[in-house]
Amino acid sequence: MNLYIPEKFKDKQVKEVSLTEEDLINFELRVKEEYEKATISGPVHMSKGNEKQLIEIFKYIHPDDWVFSSWRNHYHSLLHGVPEEHLYELITAGKSMSVYCEQPKLYTSSIVGGIIPIALGAAKALQLRGSDRKAWAFVGDMTAETGVFHEAYKYSRRHNLPLEFVIEDNDMSTNTPTSETWNGVKTQNHKDVFYYFYERDYPHHGTGQWILF
Repeated sequence: MNLYIPEKFKDKQVKEVSLTEEDLINFELRVKEEYEKATISGPVHMSKGNEKQLIEIFKYIHPDDWVFSSWRNHYHSLLHGVPEEHLYELITAGKSMSVYCEQPKLYTSSIVGGIIPIALGAAKALQLRGSDRKAWAFVGDMTAETGVFHEAYKYSRRHNLPLEFVIEDNDMSTNTPTSETWNGVKTQNHKDVFYYFYERDYPHHGTGQWILF
């Protein structure tokens, strides 16, 4: 399995994950079926191909931790314990890119890098409160190249904030290969950041086949 786990987390799982790869895939198929009826009023960003990695990562995320995600958030939501029907209702109401849940704590943003400073602020608040909980920020490989990511990473490490980053690398920035954007060279991953690579089975959004020119 293509997954890098920081050394400080090795053998320190905090929970078992009951959902299986099949559970995750079947949920997306349910969304796909509804989306293709043209009943969902907003974009839907589907996941497939990264089930194994995410199931493993969520073994390290406490149920009371804060999870921050992006527009591609269905798997994160389910694995963090967001009730399936609550998630499905949000998606079918056109809110796939802005999923939220107060308990468990999960928040998303459709803006590239938009969730990172919010995750940073949550981590700072947890630190000030003396909490033993963490904030987790899930970002794509293109978002990991942005200034806001590097600034938030640096600030969190300089101030010892309880913020963990997970880079989900499919080497795509919408429909442009991320490596091509940076002339074949992507930033080397930090050793204290979770990282995995996968090839997406769905297009950037929707369920059909995109034709690239």
